[in-house]
Amino acid sequence: MDNEILQDKNWLRRNRKWIAAVVILFAVIGAFFVTGSGSKAAGFAKAYVDTPLYENAVKKSNKNKEVLSVLGKLEPVNEMAILESNVEYGEDNTSVNLSVRVQGNKGKGKMDVTAVKKGKGWEYKKIKIRIKQLKQEIVVLQ
Repeated sequence: MDNEILQDKNWLRRNRKWIAAVVILFAVIGAFFVTGSGSKAAGFAKAYVDTPLYENAVKKSNKNKEVLSVLGKLEPVNEMAILESNVEYGEDNTSVNLSVRVQGNKGKGKMDVTAVKKGKGWEYKKIKIRIKQLKQEIVVLQ
């Protein structure tokens, strides 16, 4: 066996995998915010937490006779539907446009909601449900 002296690798060489991972992580985070995805993620987070926004819209829709005859009674909106939704809050967070998947016991569709914040609650300006299979649109509130 040779008694060679092993040279220690310098710090950069020993930690290059960690450095590469950190650089990639910062690049992804930077791209996330530069492309505007950060504001979209914030919108999803607000909608996810503000359950009365979509729960009350579903309640109003369940009172509509046409919704009940075409889709049946709408189920509560689940968390996955919120993550798949399109949410746009106004700059001052007092207005919102929301498009979320809804499902009844007879069918499914997309509910479009436009609302304005009044105190702690929401005043709905527009609620409509689009049904792709039937190519139909039900206006709940306009």
